Amino acid sequence: MTLQALTVGAAEVDLVVRADSWGRWTLGTVDLDVYDSGGLTRRTVRTELGTVDVFPVPSAARLTPIPVRLPERLGEHTTAQEGTGVEVVGVRPHVPGERQRRIHWPSTTRRDAVQINQFAAERAADAVVLLDTLADFRDAATGLSSLDETLRAAGGLTRAYLHRHDRVGLIAVGGELRWLTAGTGDRQFYRMVESVLEVRQDRRHRGRVVPRFPPAALPGHALVYAFTTLADQRILDVLGQVRDRGNPLVVVEVPAGEPAVEPGDELGALALRLWHAEREAVRSALRARGVPVARHTPGEALDLALAPLLRRRIGGGAR
Repeated sequence: MTLQALTVGAAEVDLVVRADSWGRWTLGTVDLDVYDSGGLTRRTVRTELGTVDVFPVPSAARLTPIPVRLPERLGEHTTAQEGTGVEVVGVRPHVPGERQRRIHWPSTTRRDAVQINQFAAERAADAVVLLDTLADFRDAATGLSSLDETLRAAGGLTRAYLHRHDRVGLIAVGGELRWLTAGTGDRQFYRMVESVLEVRQDRRHRGRVVPRFPPAALPGHALVYAFTTLADQRILDVLGQVRDRGNPLVVVEVPAGEPAVEPGDELGALALRLWHAEREAVRSALRARGVPVARHTPGEALDLALAPLLRRRIGGGAR
């Protein structure tokens, strides 16, 4: 927190503070010197200003990829099964009891037999946002924080699913394990953001072992989006837990920023090549296990990274 302005009046004091980044921040204390009407006596009063919650601004996102299997709950995602949706997927012969308004008249006229429209069923999806808060990296060139970009991208994706009336849950890995059961509505979005506001305050309490997820944190067949820099090896153990439960998984890689190399530093250039090779090896290992890796670029819409996932539905692992 940074003090921007201070105005002292006859009966009040106005403070203007600025938060440099999102989080739950303590505003500190203020000492007030109070004088009597004659100016002969002074008393000092100390007051606590409390804390302030600074919410991140979510990035723009509209695309909502879906897994192969969806729960039996009405929603807005079209499935391959026949149902009572609004998207026509074919025609079939009429059977007694069908509604007349479902008759497909062009096919009926052409085939000289009553044909009925077939509609695709529409279901809701369950999604879980997994946040990697094990470390926060600053890009040497731009100064951007990987944790800031992680929460912005995750916030945009969460809003996209909630706008489609899907259920979204949260798991935050780093320090202590935080998780929130899947829910719907705007209230769920603010509950998820509030649950991770203290991430920056407990960074000194990070442990070496990532705890296992409770069963309620990962609903069956829920699509899991892991927002991670892939820079901490412990996140691979977390992703392994998700795959072992059979949940479909998508890894959204948030850039950690390339290490800066001075011009003419041959040893540094070699180290940078090894750094690139190691990260590509991690991506290749994930793709070999059937986990798609979408690389998010800060400043761009998350839809650009998720668009290739719309070509096919995302499958899960074997339990």
